[in-house]
Amino acid sequence: MMRFGRAWGRKLGRPSVQGIRFRMGLAMAVALLPILLLSAAQTQAEFRRQAEDRRIDLQLAAERSAADAKARIDSTVVLLQALAPEGGGFYCEPRLTALVSRLDALSALQRYSATGEPVCASRPAGGAAAVAPTADVRGQEWYQRLRQGEDVVMARAPGASGSLIVAVRSERPLGAFQGVMAAVIPLTALQPDIRDPALPSGAQSALIDAQGRLLVSTDPSSFANEGAIARWAERAQKGEAPLFEARDARDRKHVYAGAPLAGRDLFVLLSAPASGLLSWARLNPIGSFMLPLAAWLVAFLAVMLLSERIVIRWLVYLERVAAIYARGRFSVRPVQAEHAPAEIRTLARTLGSLGDSITTRDKALLDSLDEKDALMREIHHRVKNNLQIISSLLSMQQRAVTDPAARSALGDTRQRITALALIYRTLYQSEDIREADSRTFLTELVGQLIAGEAMRGPLVTSSVDADYLIIDPDRLAPVALWLVEAVSNAQKHAFAGRGGDLKVRFRVLGDTSVLEVQDDGPGAPDIDTAGVGRTLMNAFAKQLRGQAEMVEAPGGGSIARLTFATPEAPQAAAHRPA
Repeated sequence: MMRFGRAWGRKLGRPSVQGIRFRMGLAMAVALLPILLLSAAQTQAEFRRQAEDRRIDLQLAAERSAADAKARIDSTVVLLQALAPEGGGFYCEPRLTALVSRLDALSALQRYSATGEPVCASRPAGGAAAVAPTADVRGQEWYQRLRQGEDVVMARAPGASGSLIVAVRSERPLGAFQGVMAAVIPLTALQPDIRDPALPSGAQSALIDAQGRLLVSTDPSSFANEGAIARWAERAQKGEAPLFEARDARDRKHVYAGAPLAGRDLFVLLSAPASGLLSWARLNPIGSFMLPLAAWLVAFLAVMLLSERIVIRWLVYLERVAAIYARGRFSVRPVQAEHAPAEIRTLARTLGSLGDSITTRDKALLDSLDEKDALMREIHHRVKNNLQIISSLLSMQQRAVTDPAARSALGDTRQRITALALIYRTLYQSEDIREADSRTFLTELVGQLIAGEAMRGPLVTSSVDADYLIIDPDRLAPVALWLVEAVSNAQKHAFAGRGGDLKVRFRVLGDTSVLEVQDDGPGAPDIDTAGVGRTLMNAFAKQLRGQAEMVEAPGGGSIARLTFATPEAPQAAAHRPA
């Protein structure tokens, strides 16, 4: 019953409860996982959509900026085309100067002849530097392009790096090249306005030429990757103007978008920081992801808390009750489980019924065991009484017999019967009727054998030195009968007519035990080696799977020695007194 209780306790032990917690948590996490996966997919799609919208916004902003700058350039081209047919004349310079003063987008107007010589030019306002009217432009690329037939050409002003030359071709009525009308426009007037609310945060703008060289920018470090910009300008001249990504001077990733201003000479380029983990493009997706994650956590914690309150805590309670049962206390009942769910109540009632059944059966078994023990003690007591009666009858018969040999035989038989009676008396007087203490039994048996012959001859003294050993009755009987024969042999041969000292030693030497009977008589040569006693001693030794021998004792006398395997050696070691 105790083993059953321990097994039940192990089944309801803490490892099982912990396993239920882990499995329920894992199952709930897996069940709610699709919510997280769906929100992650939606977040990824939202991020991609916003990133694409951002790129489109950047491209549209570049096109709007290019359109604004192109409108200024187109108005300048119209003005130059209107001024081109007019000749130089005396009033050319004042007239051009007056036009520049009224137009904010222009810093100078100039007229060149068909040979590239300056005809006239507006005077610089406030001393600002412009292309000198006497400058020879015949070797410059923009002039050669106009001379070769192009109508409008734009190029960086040679004398002022922050300015742009817009020039138109002037022709005679028959199409012959007559000269050039040019205007100088500050690049800052063409630069896109980055305050456009449609632009992403951190956006910068720049103007580049056909070779990808930076003309003017709001932040030069954002356009430090000259190789990537040059490759884009090369593609833009072919009519391709895709968005591209590159790193700036601080090794930050930027997205670039551009658009042509006029033909293939000038381009607007906008840059914006690429999307990072905490950039504006991710703030909304993270918000949309955190809400499903919070819902997942709330659902997970709610289910785990509910399972803890409804199932786990009651299993822990039943585990404690089962642990008490495992310790042999079956009087406790799981009464608190009456407030648990129906399934737990059923389990608790089953556990309580199990405790009742074990208690009832345990009481019945203990009562039966007590009854059996009392019966066995009564049997041992009656057997001992019967043996004592037989011993008394043999004693009466011994006194009536006059033949010495017959008297001796009856005496030996009476001693053997007395030893057997002592075994039964020792068993029913011990705490456990299935075993006896070797030390107590050997001491009483030797004393009884010596006392039985004390009134019939010289004085014999005895001493017993025995180790503690618990022996079952099956082993105790041959040991006792061997000792009876050894003591009788010493009384007949060593102590006859003289008395002496008898020493009995019993030693437990691990797996082997040794029982010795030593006398101080004349020695082993005088011992009868072929008598009935020696035959019985050898027979009892074989029953114990041991060996009997007679040896001379140091200093005189003889020793009868019985060596046999220690019965219940571990038990003897465990019960040996300190």
